[in-house]
Order: sequence, then structure tokens, then C-alpha cells
Amino acid sequence: MTLLSLTRLLALITALFMAVPVWAQAGGYIARSLHHAFPGGVAVLPLGSHEQPPQAHYNDRPVMVLKDTDDQWVAVVGIGLEASPGPENIQVTDAAGTVSVMSFNVAPRDYKEQHIKLRNRKHVNPDPEQLKRFEREYQQQINAYAQFRPTGPSNILLDEPVSGPLSSPFGLRRFFNGEERNPHSGLDFAVPKGTPVKAPANGVVTIVDEFFFNGKTIFLDHGQGLITMYCHLSATDVAVGQTVQRGQVIGKVGATGRVTGPHLHWNVSLNGERVDPAIFIGKVSR
Repeated sequence: MTLLSLTRLLALITALFMAVPVWAQAGGYIARSLHHAFPGGVAVLPLGSHEQPPQAHYNDRPVMVLKDTDDQWVAVVGIGLEASPGPENIQVTDAAGTVSVMSFNVAPRDYKEQHIKLRNRKHVNPDPEQLKRFEREYQQQINAYAQFRPTGPSNILLDEPVSGPLSSPFGLRRFFNGEERNPHSGLDFAVPKGTPVKAPANGVVTIVDEFFFNGKTIFLDHGQGLITMYCHLSATDVAVGQTVQRGQVIGKVGATGRVTGPHLHWNVSLNGERVDPAIFIGKVSR
């Protein structure tokens, strides 16, 4: 190997090493598994080995704090799709009440486009009454995403709610009949109508309803701001307030709401931000 080739190889190794913070490379299982700090991703930040867990806030919202396998407390922070690449920070308060600021960097990430043809034009341009309905339903969902139970979750690496191929990924810029709409805020599984949908972790049911765009929908609150949503269902098998266990069937796949065919649309939310569900099932693309 020539000196020039060796120099380039060393530069490449250094660049790869610096792409992930040293603490994340040497940290515990949660840090190694979930740290993907880009818009729509998750930042796992070390908070030290205190006896009592600190509290952390991001954009004035409480965030999840867990003990990792290296005996260090970590903040698990959801980063919104609208976040700009660059520096961000969280506010940390320890058990003694001391407040500090921890900075982290949000890396850029590109998302692809998706063009969809819908026969029902009302799902592209709703009339005034349908818009009022959507606004009510939207606020109901935002309120559910904002919940923060101090306990949980039972598991941070989630089970897939159904077994099947992935179709539309998270973050797609979506165009319905040529008109741009909000990016795809979840992950789609291309599975047949009637496929059982299972809870990926223990949780409490906070919404069971039928919405204009989402069709028959279930929300599960897994604790500490981790909320999951299941859309376009053909049937729901749970009730609001019910506690469900990991692996329990909560509903069945369908084609209700704004869809082109049967599939499961699955959302994951952290501290009120929709994040890529693929991170939590080990299928995120880098």
C-alpha cells in the first residue's frame, strides 16, 4: 500500500469514527440502538450516573429519561421533521435542582417524494364541514400525543405491530393528485385486510375512534411521552382506558380513511414529535 493510499484510508476511518459521538459508540444498548439524530429521528444523550434520575426538557416539553445498560441515565429525545440541521440543546435538572444545558447536533437527512392518485377527491380537498371535522380530530390527536405519564415504557425497542413488507417509509414528501401535503409521518406495512395488529409494548389505550383521514384509529400511551398510533383499521378490539400487554391484539388491518388499499399506517411519537418508527424496530436506513 502506498503512503497516499494509507493516508486516505486513515482519513476515512477517522471520518467514520467522528460521524457518531464517542459516548454513543461506547455507551449502553439504548444509545447504540436508538441514536439517529436527524430531522424525524432520535437523540440519545448521556446524563450521568446519578442515584436519582434527572429530568430533561426539549423545546419546553418533558422528554424520556431511562437508565442504559452502562448504568448511565440517558435522555431519549424525539426530533421533529421540521427541525433544521445544526445545534440543538436540552435542559437538564438533577435531583438537587441544579439546571444545566446539554447541546447536541442534528445531522441533515433527505427524504424522497411519493405521488398518490386518490379517487375520492374529498380526501384531497375537503369541503368546509369536513375541514371542521378534521380540525376537531386533529386537536384530539395532538392532545393525545402531548401526554406524559412518568412511568414506562416496558420496552424501548419495539416489536413490529404486524409481520409483513414495509411500503411507504417515514418522511416521504407526499403529493395527492398532484397537490403537496404534509410529509408521511409514519411507516406503512403492506399487509392484507384482517391481519391482526399487536401492541409493540405495554400501554394504555387513549383513543379508539374513526377519523376522516386516518379511518379507524387506535392510540397507545406507553409512558414517558412514547405514543404509538395505528390507522386505517377494519376493526378495533380495545377500549379507551384499557391497559394492554406487549403482543396483545388491538385491532385488524383495513382500508378505512384516506387510502388506496389495505395497509397499516403506524406512527411513533416522542415528546410530542413524530419520529421514524423504523428506528425502534432496527430497520432505519442510514
